[in-house]
Amino acid sequence: MSSEQRPATVVDQVMDRFVVDFVALDPIAATGAGITGHETGLPDLSPDGRAEVSALRSRTLTALAAAVPVDSVDRVTVAAAREHLEVAGLLREAGAEESRLNNIDSPVQTVREVFDLMATSTVDDWATVATRLRQVPGAIEGYIASLRFAAARGDVSPRRQVLAAIDQSRANIGSGGFFATFAKDAAPADGDLPRSVRAELDSAARQAADAYDTLVSFLTGELLAQAPTADPVGPDRYALFARAYLGTPVDLEDAYAWGLGELSRINEQLRQTAQQIGSGLSIAEAMDHLTHDPARRLTGTDALRAWMQDKADGAIAALAGTHFDIPEPIRTIECRIAPTGGGTIYYTSPSDDFTRPGRMWWPVPPGVEEFSTWKEVSTVYHEGVPGHHLQIGQTVFRRDSLNRWRRLLAWVDGHGEGWALYAEQLMAELGFLEDPGDLVGMLSSQSFRAVRVVIDIGMHCGFEAPPEVGGGQWTYEKALHLLEVHSSKAESRRRYEIDRYLGIPGQAASYKLGERAWLLLRDEVRAREGSGFELKSFHRRALDLGSVGLDVLRSAVLGEFEGGSR
Repeated sequence: MSSEQRPATVVDQVMDRFVVDFVALDPIAATGAGITGHETGLPDLSPDGRAEVSALRSRTLTALAAAVPVDSVDRVTVAAAREHLEVAGLLREAGAEESRLNNIDSPVQTVREVFDLMATSTVDDWATVATRLRQVPGAIEGYIASLRFAAARGDVSPRRQVLAAIDQSRANIGSGGFFATFAKDAAPADGDLPRSVRAELDSAARQAADAYDTLVSFLTGELLAQAPTADPVGPDRYALFARAYLGTPVDLEDAYAWGLGELSRINEQLRQTAQQIGSGLSIAEAMDHLTHDPARRLTGTDALRAWMQDKADGAIAALAGTHFDIPEPIRTIECRIAPTGGGTIYYTSPSDDFTRPGRMWWPVPPGVEEFSTWKEVSTVYHEGVPGHHLQIGQTVFRRDSLNRWRRLLAWVDGHGEGWALYAEQLMAELGFLEDPGDLVGMLSSQSFRAVRVVIDIGMHCGFEAPPEVGGGQWTYEKALHLLEVHSSKAESRRRYEIDRYLGIPGQAASYKLGERAWLLLRDEVRAREGSGFELKSFHRRALDLGSVGLDVLRSAVLGEFEGGSR
């Protein structure tokens, strides 16, 4: 990678200014991006706070329109930023901003999860945590005001999402809830907490827990009665959400048909691979065999974390300098057990200066002590290297050419999650999944992501359900059955997943649709470059862009921003 610093341009200054103003309004985003100076705050989640963010988007679009791009980097920035800011405005106009409430990505989760990323090594760190905990009641109060504001105009999340939010919020309340446990377990690396800090932390944690108790009371006593029972949003609204998650318009009928075809293709591969586990075994029988194989089992979260770390470190060592350029700061990843047991495995980015490394988090439900590794080898590649850790870490590293918005805040699910799925497939291509059990795990993951496309698009857009679940109109039970057939997830996880698809339309489908875009782009570049095509060069060229919409990705990789203004 080049060490020559590209001079900042007017376009860079506009987007750097956006970052400064945006993280001041959203300290959670600042912590997520590792931007210092906002550790004690939380965002104003009230309608007025939302309006301030909207005004910032409008000012930034105006400034971008007046800025003259000087090179291809600027032209990519302008195209990517316009897409992001304009679609965010359309979502606001559609009523999706103040009403946001679901089981995975709404203030119900983000206000709590920000504490997972805070520094806790010193007494001063814990004092900062206490200060931020004091802000939780105000943030929740503002959030309730937004939910009321949206409800008054008829924008309320479906009943299923409200019930999920109630359950998740209750997990933060009381002496056994997250906040009380978090404060009780506070232990700085440099000694004991002084009594005064301990008292302040305990008091602030009680206030935070009480705030979530207030949220539960509002959700159960007020919002639940206004929540619609119907989950689907319809094709028009779905198309808007899908565009936001992909950075490109979507032909929904084509995507649905493709998802069904992809599901069939992957499951044929699964059937063939199952025969390598044992002649005559069905897919389900092969998976059961793998699950009970002592060589593929771990006991205890310490063993799980150590296995995860070993796999992640091994991938970095094997890929650095061969298939990827991996800068030194990105060669460190931290694998952790998540502090709460719900949800899915996730990744959090390194801080701007890499003092906080990228981290892979594994939520373990209470009481679970046994783990099967065959399912999760490709997951480590998805979240680590060459997946999210390489993709996001390399973007953070690119100070030489990318402004702070592109390095730290720009994110498009179809690009990012599509890359991570592409990374799983790539590791199979490169020979890292030659063990048939590990390959079954990867194909099972791919099947799971393909069935997401079918359920997500099909249920929201009213397309006919596939024959294997009886055809006709989609129902929750049909979706649950299809997910049971095409994944190895437990029933509780399957229900969580379907609730997720219904709560954030288009997001789950963006993984597999994003992977399709990455594979098509690679094929297009390979066909164009012929014998001169080099996979390592393609990866470097694409990843150096940071996370952009899929239309911008294709145009940039194909050199369409190299000419005049765009």
